[in-house]
Amino acid sequence: MNFRSDNEVGAHPAIIEAVSRAFSGGTAPSYGADAWTHKVEQRLRDLFERPDLVAFPVATGTAANVLSLACCTPPWGAIFCHPAAHILVDEANAPEFFTSGAKLCTVGGASGKIDPRKLAETLAEPVYGVVHHPQPAAVSITQATESGTVYGPEEVAAIATSTHRHGLKLHMDGARFANALAFVGCTPAELSWKAGVDVLSLGATKNGAIAAEVVVFFDANLAREFEFRRKRGGHLLSKMRFLSAQLDAYFTDGLWLANARHANAMARLLVAGLTPLKGTQLLYAVDANEIFVVLPARMHDALEAAGAQYHPWPSDRPGERAFRLVTAFDTSPADVDRFLSIAKAA
Repeated sequence: MNFRSDNEVGAHPAIIEAVSRAFSGGTAPSYGADAWTHKVEQRLRDLFERPDLVAFPVATGTAANVLSLACCTPPWGAIFCHPAAHILVDEANAPEFFTSGAKLCTVGGASGKIDPRKLAETLAEPVYGVVHHPQPAAVSITQATESGTVYGPEEVAAIATSTHRHGLKLHMDGARFANALAFVGCTPAELSWKAGVDVLSLGATKNGAIAAEVVVFFDANLAREFEFRRKRGGHLLSKMRFLSAQLDAYFTDGLWLANARHANAMARLLVAGLTPLKGTQLLYAVDANEIFVVLPARMHDALEAAGAQYHPWPSDRPGERAFRLVTAFDTSPADVDRFLSIAKAA
């Protein structure tokens, strides 16, 4: 009953098999000049309905986020994000390091989402061209958010409107983009560039890959420096085909969305069983595969004694014990049933 993180699970068999085939396929051009990498870029062009799209595989989500943001801002720039954004809370000093000093500035909002009105007010402040202030350069949103909620296309578009009005670029941290897409049910294009996203850090590691992410630029001009930044930052893999083979399998026959739908479905199964129980309370709506919930002490103790694993989480109300549960592409319905049975008995 491991609900600690979708980073803790293994990889999907189809992705492991794809990497194995790449290993046994003899030699291949290095540094991304291989057939697998070219195929992934073409798959993404088809999926996102964007023939001029440019894509670059990297091995980690941190690399995907900070290298793409570095293409969106000068060293004296400001990147606006939610106070709970992964790039602010969980990327250490990587954004500042890879952008050579850009400043992360916060814009609040409920349930992990930037409030578009607050963003519009912030971006309207008279700091442009004033040497004493960092210059607004980019906005970064997380999809799904760190509260497990999802921006719909119209919400992304509302943020993009004020972002582009002031000449800024919109970055999307899509570590769980597949889970968000599975929830919304629209096309990848509608949840990204058609809503105003300029660059997407598209995750696969949390959703069945071994270690693979891909940076997707919808504005090719924005990508001109990326290859040099990736090399300079030590993230250009010589045997790139082993990253790209994972991504090729990930996007083949809708595997990425099938994995995400399963993870989301397991989260809903947990919610359906937990919320009727006395003393439980959700902190946020459960849109994707993360659940933030208050559990009574007796219930938590019983679950912990039975071996259930999940993270403690801060609650705004004193005395409450809140926790985060995360489901994954391979979460077993039997584990969910067992968890709920113990919770109900307690």
